[in-house]
Amino acid sequence: MIGDNSGTAVYLFTGHYGSGKTETAVNFARFLRERYRRIDPSGEHKIAMLDMDIVNPFFRSADAREFLEEFDIRVEVPLYANTNVDMPSLPPSMGALIRDPSYDVIVDIGGDDMGARAVGCYSDDILTRRNFRYFVFNKRRPFTGTAKAALKIYDEIDGVSRVPCAGIVNNTNLLEETDVSLIREGLSEAIELGKLRGVPVAFSTVPEALFDELLSAGDDAFTADNVVPLRRTVKRLF
Repeated sequence: MIGDNSGTAVYLFTGHYGSGKTETAVNFARFLRERYRRIDPSGEHKIAMLDMDIVNPFFRSADAREFLEEFDIRVEVPLYANTNVDMPSLPPSMGALIRDPSYDVIVDIGGDDMGARAVGCYSDDILTRRNFRYFVFNKRRPFTGTAKAALKIYDEIDGVSRVPCAGIVNNTNLLEETDVSLIREGLSEAIELGKLRGVPVAFSTVPEALFDELLSAGDDAFTADNVVPLRRTVKRLF
């Protein structure tokens, strides 16, 4: 099961460029909202999505604002995001939300160690709260084809984020060519990566169209509590 129900938390998504951090973070926010609604339909649970990716302008959680707001999820983006400004800055509201214990906060972090430095800037505040920093792993991306290859990037991020990694996210995919066997293949390598650093696999992702097929196999590694269905929400800007 992803996380638990013992209180709000800060969830941070780090990983290699192109691993699918943003899409994973956006869909995780929806997953969290829907889980709250199943557990307590009448409850008021505040969720915020923070786009801290000021490194890569090509994929942005800001693109998914309308999608997230349909689920009553607050969205905060860098100042001047999706403009021609070379280096947008992070507004003070992001730090305030991280410190606010009434919110579950999902944070999309820039790629590799350069992007993860943004986590370090807020680490003191993050560490005062329940926190889960995830490393998003896609076996079918360059430089992360194996657990040992991905370990270099994992360690670089770990060295600057100042927040310990809570788990690996298996986001192995080939976009429209993804199938269930590919997701299983990615999980096997994600488990190996976790073993190398003593962290578990937190969950896997799957395109919405394959969600029922993956769960119907009856494998404990893929259940409604540890698989996040993905809907494409983020566009390329080139």
